[in-house]
Amino acid sequence: MAESNCGKALYAVHQGTYVVKLVGDIRVPICATFDGFIENMFHDGQLNSVVIDLSEASVVDSTALGLMAKIAVQLRKRFNQKPLIISTRPDISRILSTMGFEKVFNIVHEAPVKNPPMSEMPNIPCTQGSACDKVLEAHRILMEMNEKNRETFKDVVAALEYDQVDMTKEVPPVQDSKRHLM
Repeated sequence: MAESNCGKALYAVHQGTYVVKLVGDIRVPICATFDGFIENMFHDGQLNSVVIDLSEASVVDSTALGLMAKIAVQLRKRFNQKPLIISTRPDISRILSTMGFEKVFNIVHEAPVKNPPMSEMPNIPCTQGSACDKVLEAHRILMEMNEKNRETFKDVVAALEYDQVDMTKEVPPVQDSKRHLM
């Protein structure tokens, strides 16, 4: 498992079709693993379609949603097609609808008839810095999807960008307190 306190990210590949299965709580800690997988997937010259199976996901946070949207953006650029999402849980389907995913994904609400044998995505540890980068990237992608998302996430993105700039500033050296006492 990529991170024991969140979910699992599984995959299978068959004749250029990537099946990504997200299981359990899909939150920020697993997103470095998920994003690394996405990057590698789009470097595969055999890639021709993507299916994202959320039928066993219990929670999908906005960062994971943004990374899923990244798949849609890349697939549209590369093949002018939409990836497929399988979403059988009404609460997750409602979130997908609220985010406008029906415009960039084909969404079905029935469980898959057959599940291919799945492998776990190679684990990429999630550091605080990588988590901040992934959260920022994911929310920027969500903002680009539609005006409602832009309004919803603009403050989150602004705060993350501010924190990123703030972290790059050098901290001034500590003054010798004895000199100031004299």
